[in-house]
Amino acid sequence: MEKKKNLMTHEGLLALEAEVQDLKVNKRREIAQKIKEAREQGDLSENAEYDAAKDEQRDIEARIEEIEEILKHAEVVLDEEAESGKVNIGTTVRILDIEMDEEMEYKLVGSTETDSLNGKISNESPVGRALIGAGVGDVVTVETDMGSIEYKVLEITR
Repeated sequence: MEKKKNLMTHEGLLALEAEVQDLKVNKRREIAQKIKEAREQGDLSENAEYDAAKDEQRDIEARIEEIEEILKHAEVVLDEEAESGKVNIGTTVRILDIEMDEEMEYKLVGSTETDSLNGKISNESPVGRALIGAGVGDVVTVETDMGSIEYKVLEITR
């Protein structure tokens, strides 16, 4: 079974590469020092610092493995490949919720870069899926559990 590609922006790729580098170089060194210091305290069977450091080490190694798996299947969406004037990964789109008369702005990113608190939504989310390929002036419909929501695309920027 072929693994699904992780679509992402160039910025998202760089951020993950920087994070894995920091984890491998800095965090591993910090945790090794914590483990060394905890060992020097003696009996490991009742050493909470040692247990906490080992747990942290496990978390760091799991995150490194997770990022490396994402990067192995990463596919960067390049600006020049995207159709001009259309919503795609890497574009910022300003939309109008027609019913609520409320404007919103989102940057479409790959699923591994999603950060809704900072206005980054995934191309795989219901809104993201509906917006992909839309142009300025287009009205898209998003199906939700509570019914349909219509958004009008007001502006697309790179």
